[in-house]
Amino acid sequence: MATILVVDDELGIRALLSEILTDEGHSVELAENAAQARAARERARPDLVLLDIWMPDVDGVTLLKEWNACALLTMPVIMMSGHGTIDTAVEATKNGAIAFLEKPITLQKLLRAVEQGLVKPAPRAPAGMAMARSDLGNALASAGSNVMPMPGVTLSHGPQPEQSFDLDRPLREARDAFEKSYFEFHLSQENGSMTRVAEKTGLERTHLYRKLKQLGVDLSRGKRGSL
Repeated sequence: MATILVVDDELGIRALLSEILTDEGHSVELAENAAQARAARERARPDLVLLDIWMPDVDGVTLLKEWNACALLTMPVIMMSGHGTIDTAVEATKNGAIAFLEKPITLQKLLRAVEQGLVKPAPRAPAGMAMARSDLGNALASAGSNVMPMPGVTLSHGPQPEQSFDLDRPLREARDAFEKSYFEFHLSQENGSMTRVAEKTGLERTHLYRKLKQLGVDLSRGKRGSL
């Protein structure tokens, strides 16, 4: 799996994203400010960066610009913010960001954006090239979600289950709720086949079964595959 750098000044968000991504099989590096992010990028050479915009010392867009200007943008970067605007999205696009996740982030959109960023990273946008405001506004309106699409990221269409991150909940309680929704979604997608869900989620079948029992997932509903 991938090495993902999470840069956010809020401890709760770093911890939550780290647990979710680690459960997905990724190796996670954490940074709470730009200085730590620079060091982690140099040390770990991440395959993907989740970068918060609003940080106390150097904001995420400024750090993104720095990496872009110094030819250090060798990995896809997904921006995160609870106060995203079209102006911010345009600026991030100009400097190489491939996606913009607006907080509160949904579990499905986080996993989908990470998967898309790892499988199909976008080429860096040339300096000075920006998405037209009208085009971006139309894209946001048509998306109807809290993911702002950037060049190189193709959002899937059709009905998608939604589970919002409630970051005010205790960490363990929030993580369990997200995991339960995540596994119920995959069980439904795979028609209850534990084998296929294990393959899809990257877990051993015995580990998967224990986790489902722990989370209280109802294994009796619908068709269930063998362990």
